[in-house]
Amino acid sequence: MIESPPRRGDSLMKKKRYQAEQIVQILQEAERGEMTIGDVCRRYEMSEATFYRWRRVYGDMKVPEVKRLRELEQENARLKRIVAERDLEIDAMKEVLSKKW
Repeated sequence: MIESPPRRGDSLMKKKRYQAEQIVQILQEAERGEMTIGDVCRRYEMSEATFYRWRRVYGDMKVPEVKRLRELEQENARLKRIVAERDLEIDAMKEVLSKKW
């Protein structure tokens, strides 16, 4: 079970950001039906709109699927950076080759 964040009255309270794995666990906790969605939202100090947005985004995903999704997103970002660097190199080479000597 995920530890609930500190109460708003506590000092140094920051806006809580949840990892994707935590979000999936919170959604699963709500789906078990032990608490209402409102109770889950109060426990984790979030709005019901946030809960429903998470449910729309993460749907029926399990924790391993979320980890794999994050890995794929990171790989995709890395590959996009590589392609952008190659495009810059190609543009620079074209510019050099287009000059008349």
